[in-house]
Amino acid sequence: MNPPNEFPDDFSSFPPIPFALVVPPENPNPNPNPNPNPTLPPSQTPLEDPSSSHPLSFTVPKKRRRGRPHRPATSFHLPQFLNGGVNSNGNSLASSSGISIPANSIRHNVENPSSKPAPDMSDEIIVINKESTAEALIALSAGFPADSLTEEEIDFGIIRVIGGIEQVNYILIRNHIIAKWRENVSNWVAKDIFVNSIPKHCHGLLDSTYNYLVSHGYINFGIAPAIKEKIPVEASKPSVIIIGAGLAGLAAARQMMRFGFKVTVLEGRKRAGGRVYTKKMEGGIRVTQAAADLGGSVLTGTLGNPLGIVARQLGYSLHKIRDKCPLYNVEGQPVDHDMDMKVETVFNQLLDKASRLRQSMGGVSVDVSLGSALETFWQVSANAVNAEEMNLFNWHLANLEYANAGLLSKLSLAFWDQDDPYDMGGDHCFLPGGNGRLVQALAENVPILYEKTVHTIRYGSDGVQILAGSQVFEGDMVLCTVPLGVLKSGSIKFIPELPQRKLDGIKRLGFGLLNKVAMLFPHVFWGTDLDTFGHLSDDSSRRGEFFLFYSYATVAGGPLLLALVAGEAAHKFESMPPTDAVTRVLQILKGIYEPQGISVPEPIQTVCTRWGSDPFSLGSYSNVAVGASGDDYDILAESVGDGRLFFAGEATNRRYPATMHGAFLSGLREAANMAHYANARALRMKVNRNPSKNAHSCASLLADLFREPDLEFGSFSVIFGQRNADPKSTAILRVTFNDPRKKSHEGSRPDQQHSNKLLFQQLQSHFNQQQQLHVYTLLSRQQALELREVRGGDEMRLNYLCEKLGVKLVGRKGLGPSADSVIALIKAERGNRKPASTLSSLKAGTSKLKPGTFKRKMVRRAKILRSINASPLSGNSNLAIGKLPEENKNSVQAVSSTLGSGQNNTDVLKP
Repeated sequence: MNPPNEFPDDFSSFPPIPFALVVPPENPNPNPNPNPNPTLPPSQTPLEDPSSSHPLSFTVPKKRRRGRPHRPATSFHLPQFLNGGVNSNGNSLASSSGISIPANSIRHNVENPSSKPAPDMSDEIIVINKESTAEALIALSAGFPADSLTEEEIDFGIIRVIGGIEQVNYILIRNHIIAKWRENVSNWVAKDIFVNSIPKHCHGLLDSTYNYLVSHGYINFGIAPAIKEKIPVEASKPSVIIIGAGLAGLAAARQMMRFGFKVTVLEGRKRAGGRVYTKKMEGGIRVTQAAADLGGSVLTGTLGNPLGIVARQLGYSLHKIRDKCPLYNVEGQPVDHDMDMKVETVFNQLLDKASRLRQSMGGVSVDVSLGSALETFWQVSANAVNAEEMNLFNWHLANLEYANAGLLSKLSLAFWDQDDPYDMGGDHCFLPGGNGRLVQALAENVPILYEKTVHTIRYGSDGVQILAGSQVFEGDMVLCTVPLGVLKSGSIKFIPELPQRKLDGIKRLGFGLLNKVAMLFPHVFWGTDLDTFGHLSDDSSRRGEFFLFYSYATVAGGPLLLALVAGEAAHKFESMPPTDAVTRVLQILKGIYEPQGISVPEPIQTVCTRWGSDPFSLGSYSNVAVGASGDDYDILAESVGDGRLFFAGEATNRRYPATMHGAFLSGLREAANMAHYANARALRMKVNRNPSKNAHSCASLLADLFREPDLEFGSFSVIFGQRNADPKSTAILRVTFNDPRKKSHEGSRPDQQHSNKLLFQQLQSHFNQQQQLHVYTLLSRQQALELREVRGGDEMRLNYLCEKLGVKLVGRKGLGPSADSVIALIKAERGNRKPASTLSSLKAGTSKLKPGTFKRKMVRRAKILRSINASPLSGNSNLAIGKLPEENKNSVQAVSSTLGSGQNNTDVLKP
């Protein structure tokens, strides 16, 4: 099923990549960059307090380094708490995120242990080794904050309390596991090797942490033999269809195969790789060959880059792109160095001024383009500039359009660089022999069906159907990894139609264009001491036409030169005849080199890309257009159809959009999501097949789940699935009678009268001195939130529940099989959470909301949702009436007449 190998193997035996952390000297006068996103809270950026004097830091160049860097590097500092620092009072240990930990929680700070009882081991910060700072740096390069949790970690539910000692211990264990695997990424790191280094009381946390890192692809991923051998010979889990054999699709396919799923990849082209395409070029009398990356070409950052890890597993070396990038003017003369530096400095200053402008504009900046701001600022200061300085300024604009694959006039001033805080550290590199070598290795033994152009995706509760031509492929789930340009075109029909929220996100995000001219020459005439050089244009509308050249002579296996076309010129290039394009490039090269006495030969072979016309891409990579924001990347990543239809690709990765590693990481992310939904469905099916056999099991599960409710107010508790943010999704409500811990303190007014007040008092009276009575009902998540806001105490809430919402309160069995499915789903989501055994576990910290984010998910146990009108569950819901505990039957019967005498929409509690 795999196409023949069309990639050269001239570089198959390069030595492994040296991966070493470089610690630069501390800057005595740090000058941090401001947060580039006006709506992104400071805690969401990796930048630490500039006053921090931590000796270890490393620099991370901005992603905008494509071509030439425009912004200074970001310096990352680790908070002091990783070294076990105690504040000046000796009272607490604090992190930059505001976590405050009692100093007596650290064993060596406990005074006079002989006069006090032995401390609770769970209240201590563990010590794994003395390398916690170095391990935190490695974890930081993998995208994990040094002293806080990502949303993904919170959703996975590894720890029960946010901001306490358990969180610190989890971070230490997480960092240690990641660092251990990074020591040798060709090995499969087993959990057993950590048992002796982690204290016994944290082994449960070790289990959860390890399972999270493996399932989400942070360790033990890739194509090393030790990892490939973990793929089972026969699939034992449901079938998954993956549309697209690009990096996202291949990453997801390999993970799902290792998880035991049956995988089928449908690819429209005759090859794998998608927008990553290495073409073998050859010709001439002596048969000169070279490998040209016509699509994705630069590994933007190697610290933590998963594709760098894959290259390391393969033993491939990487070539650092050198910073030297001379510019030549319209006549082919070198640009004066001082003038070059002057204009570049001014350009960077204008970018900073644009950043300050959007901060002062607030939300209005969402509707303003970056281009309009930059050109306005430039015009103010352009009176004293000459023609060449103007051409230089336009070159920098073209370079910025290259970095974003979009016209500056369409880029959002507010959010164009929203992903900058998450840039991976390390050099920008070429892979000798081309990135197709990675694609070839990732596609090995993956069941890919080529030339299958998908035109329809049907999804529903029973599974999915994928129509490609006249063929129909069926499966349990489908992962769509097609580029954003294809989604925008509407060439794939979704049945049912995608939610309006996702359609709007697809429309808002930008999808730009970059084209290339690849030229294979008989010999290298441009020198091998540089990797890039630029050329200016005197026409602002053509500023991106062949503005930058990449020399691949040192990595392609032959004398290869690539000319880039960005911005408006990239769109015009789509209709330019290839011969005209090559002629224009040769004129530029001759204008540069012939005055130096260097003859420019005719190329042996040339290739012009047309990514905008390619029906399988319809563009190059995504950007944040005017009116869009980083939230739209998250919207595109959302699954649809209750875990049947999933999306991956660079345009679904908020942190790393427009990059090859962003696409790869999105595939690993969705593999974890698909496995989660499949496991939840399998558990629900097991419950539904044996309802009587599993009745006791579900009752036990329900009791366990309500030990840690998602909402809790007065005598009312609510649990619901965290992964489904739909306010109409089903939740389970429990009302507890005779619970002294939950007496309401929201007393109603003395003159307040309502129909259920007497009812509530009688229930409390009848069950006095007896065990607690729990009654339940199903309602929507939105209704639960509305119930929480009812003022006047539990009596008013009960009145609202029965009379306003018109729902029934029943015993556990009365919830019926529909509740069993909800219970199974919630249990599957919480599968890795530790049960709340005692209240003492709360003293290490408190559940808290993360700092405010714009349209972002909030932390469990304090979920905040937008007000959305939700239809109340019908009072005539056909819930089966179950049996209450035997010892409560008589008491229920004694008050049943009172319940029945209420208003018509108040249903009867029956045993």
